[in-house]
Amino acid sequence: MCQLYKNVLLSILALFLSAISFSQTTDSTFVKDANALLKLQSKEYSEIDNVLKPYKKDSIQLQYLVNLFKENTYLEGESYVLNAMGEYCRNTSQYDNAILFHEEALTKAEIAENKQLHVKALNMLGVVYRRIDDIRRALDYHQEALALAESIEDKTESVKKSIAVSLNSMGNIFLVLEQYDLAVQRFERSMEIEKSVGNKLGLAINYHNIGYAKEATGDLEGALVDYIESLKYNDEIDSDLGRVICNNTIGRIYIKQQKYKEAIDIILSTLEKARGLRDKFHLSDVYINLGWAYLEMNEYVLAKKYLNEGLEISKEFNLKSSIAESYDRLAMLAEQEGEYKKAFDYQKISYELNEEITNEKNFKYVNDLIVKYDTKKQIENLEKENATVKQTLKRNKSIWITSSIVLAFLAIMIYILYRQRLLNNEKKILTLEQDMLRSQMNPHFVFNSLNSIKQYIISNEQKNAVHYLNKFAKLIRKILDASRVKVVSLSDELETMDLYMSIENIRFSNEINFEVFVDEEIDLNQIKIPSLVLQPFLENALWHGLSSKKGEKNIKLSVTKTKNDFVTISIADNGIGREAAQLIAKNKIVKRKSIGISLTKNRLTNFVKDFKNSFTVHFMDLKDQYENPSGTEVVLHIPLR
Repeated sequence: MCQLYKNVLLSILALFLSAISFSQTTDSTFVKDANALLKLQSKEYSEIDNVLKPYKKDSIQLQYLVNLFKENTYLEGESYVLNAMGEYCRNTSQYDNAILFHEEALTKAEIAENKQLHVKALNMLGVVYRRIDDIRRALDYHQEALALAESIEDKTESVKKSIAVSLNSMGNIFLVLEQYDLAVQRFERSMEIEKSVGNKLGLAINYHNIGYAKEATGDLEGALVDYIESLKYNDEIDSDLGRVICNNTIGRIYIKQQKYKEAIDIILSTLEKARGLRDKFHLSDVYINLGWAYLEMNEYVLAKKYLNEGLEISKEFNLKSSIAESYDRLAMLAEQEGEYKKAFDYQKISYELNEEITNEKNFKYVNDLIVKYDTKKQIENLEKENATVKQTLKRNKSIWITSSIVLAFLAIMIYILYRQRLLNNEKKILTLEQDMLRSQMNPHFVFNSLNSIKQYIISNEQKNAVHYLNKFAKLIRKILDASRVKVVSLSDELETMDLYMSIENIRFSNEINFEVFVDEEIDLNQIKIPSLVLQPFLENALWHGLSSKKGEKNIKLSVTKTKNDFVTISIADNGIGREAAQLIAKNKIVKRKSIGISLTKNRLTNFVKDFKNSFTVHFMDLKDQYENPSGTEVVLHIPLR
């Protein structure tokens, strides 16, 4: 976009803002302040802010100021006002317009060579892009703002606040990565700065973010304490927006604690304030949480009403995270009402949106930038140490400098190698989980399962069709849920396997007798294993052991505890045996390589890498009394800790 076109567009936007404002430009105090600042031509952000801060919420006055400063070539004042106009647009959910204003403010700051205003514009752009879930651009702008702010030697209060904003944003990016300890570290560093400058708004924001990190890790009581502390600061600064945010998240905690009545009361108490806000970002969250609370209370009419209202607002302003959450809750509602096709469609949309926001490329991109930033900080710290050594040990100057450089180089190399190892391990884990999901969501399995259910419908066996369609929907949902977590309880795993066998059994005309035996002394909920780890072994038993067998077909899954530190899981079938199965596979024209077992072994290897003991997998050929093949048994010994 050329500069002339950009200026014209900004002017049109500013006139639009002016048309909806009710402020008066003829205020003599305002005009006097504007002219005094113009005459002073101050370049300090704090001095400009002290004069213009009272007028930041009036669009007509802002337009008057931008015209005044542009006519008189006061770049610092123009950059400040353009940022204020961008904030105005952001707080009224006009995100595209906000970006245009902040980009123009950035240009003016660069021309004026004013680092403070430059940092301010970069941070404001990052905030807008974070609001619309554009993680990459948000991180780029905040990273650049942080580096520029830390390069300023004489750090004023406004510079310190900008550093706090950037640290806070880095913490939010760690939240996306689910690295909650690192996120809390950034928030606490930001909070230290906010305390030093007495910024209660910054303290309110950081307490709320720390509460979010605790909530994500299951510490609901700790999160509630931080949310209440954030609310206290918002009350002190009389922020309606802050009260809406805090009351809404406190309500969400109550929902998770199954205090549904208290949740509805506190969220409803803030609903009118949320509706009155120009920024509709938070209103969508209020509607979604209210719908969720009514859903948990089985009040489906009200639940559907509020969830759909939240969805409409989220769609209007393209709030991807809120859209995904709305569809997730609507899927739960549809399932409760027996509308399984609709539930499946909603869950699929939610899953795809979450994948778009937090896909592997975004994670790798963010991790790479974090590594660059941390490495830069490491180099800076080592350089400071070197300077101290040079001043203290002047007589041995050359020796100590050389030693320090070598040590610094080695430290950086070791650190980079260590970080690279972590990144490679993370990439390996993500690849394994993706391969696992692709394996479970095999198109042939989905197609054949639906085709089998279709046969019930064609045969007018409605009861069977509904029964198995319900099981199929639950199985698909469990597979999607399992793809988001690394481990599940053995109880959940056995439930998923029971659903899987029920679906596969349709294709065997329900000839498979599937039994599960569990020792009474075993607490299935306390035992954790990788999600969907048993499915490949059951699939092997079905399609290699039993598919070619005539007569009675049995599979028995047993869970026992033979040693204190291990749980033993065995899967035995009465099929044709491995030797006969391999012969059949060898004679097939189309060869299909199965990766399920090897993928499972890799996942188990990664699962037990920090355990005292390792896992074992044994395949045993079963024989009858005449030494003829009578089936196959696979035995897994999985360590408990």
